[in-house]
Amino acid sequence: MRKAILLLILFTFALNACKSKSKVAEKPTIAVVDANTVDKTKKSKAYELGKRVLMTCNTSKFKPFSKSEATESVIKNTTLERLTATCRKFRIKYGEFKDIKLAQVIHNTLDDSYIFRYKAEYQRDFVTKELRVTINNENKVSAIKSTDWTDEFK
Repeated sequence: MRKAILLLILFTFALNACKSKSKVAEKPTIAVVDANTVDKTKKSKAYELGKRVLMTCNTSKFKPFSKSEATESVIKNTTLERLTATCRKFRIKYGEFKDIKLAQVIHNTLDDSYIFRYKAEYQRDFVTKELRVTINNENKVSAIKSTDWTDEFK
């Protein structure tokens, strides 16, 4: 009986040792795409809504996003009070907002969303700021983020 159990244990170890350890190559979930291949409505929506947010810093007026333009979470988090607080810091540090220039488009294949990376131009240009606008598969803004520009997407 002991010999049978011992043989069974050795057989189990031998089977596990012989199994292939190779991993299946996974598709990358994000990929940089050519801006010319992206739907023009997505591109223009990302530009217009991104610029609308940053123009608040110059005008102190913000037209809230509608349900057809943005997701509920973006509508809830993008308020005049929050934008005013952020804009106050930006105006002191960077000066007046000028414009945004599309630098890169990234396609997330998991949820079919597009991340538009813009370089934001300000009066003082000692630091390049980035504005990221994410458009989901329903053609709505699902995220807006401002950060310092880095050439590598993180």
